[in-house]
Amino acid sequence: MKRKRVLIKFVTLLVACLAILNIIMYFLQPSMLFMPYREIEATPESWGMHYSPVEIKTEDNVKLHGWFIPAKGSNKVILFSHGNAGNISNRGDSIKIFHELGLNVLIFDYRGYGKSEGHPHEQGLYKDAYAAWIYLIEKKGYEKENIILFGRSLGGAVAMWLAVKVQARFLILESTFSSFRDMASTQLPIISRLLVARYRFKTASRVSKFTGRLLVVHSVEDEIVPYKLAKKIFNAAAEPKTFLTISGGHNEGFMISQETYKNGLKQFISNREH
Repeated sequence: MKRKRVLIKFVTLLVACLAILNIIMYFLQPSMLFMPYREIEATPESWGMHYSPVEIKTEDNVKLHGWFIPAKGSNKVILFSHGNAGNISNRGDSIKIFHELGLNVLIFDYRGYGKSEGHPHEQGLYKDAYAAWIYLIEKKGYEKENIILFGRSLGGAVAMWLAVKVQARFLILESTFSSFRDMASTQLPIISRLLVARYRFKTASRVSKFTGRLLVVHSVEDEIVPYKLAKKIFNAAAEPKTFLTISGGHNEGFMISQETYKNGLKQFISNREH
């Protein structure tokens, strides 16, 4: 009987500790995932490009801030969903590459980032991306077939959700994880199995519902999002699909592999009609 009481106390203590850990981690998850920066440090004008400030209103009445950077003589636009940290003013290198490839660019800040109102959360980010899509369709007059969705890192999960929602024709996922749970498992392999995940961001399961053309870009040296998670996304996707392997770290791989990267994007864009 004594052993039984000790065992019951041990199990009770273990369950209590697990519950406390889950409560603490549940409230910590937003700050671990979302790292917004409010100050706008630069603009496309700083990078030698003309642009127009954009205000986008979501279906739940959140005002978002963004930029539209035109490319002369182009009817193609890339809708840019950025990663979890910083804001649109930290994406100059990418915007310049897209501009050099002859693409108009619409980049926006999620709620709580930069000059956008509100606070970030998963469903909110999806609403933000959808509002940006509607802006391109209704305000800028773009046809669906001329809009290329692009998402980097966390933005890939956002772009993936949007691609299925609107049945987009073209999608580029760069340095993106297959799901929040998979990502947590790589960072906290043991603890993550014991925790309730506050977010889903189920890119790999959603990609199977995508019927357009897909390009997955990932570095074998990515120190934050493992290469295998990108492969999981790619393997779950239907044709037509292309995988572009680059080198370099998570945040600078596209610059370190710039020649390979630009050629891969250029080929994807030029072959859009096939």
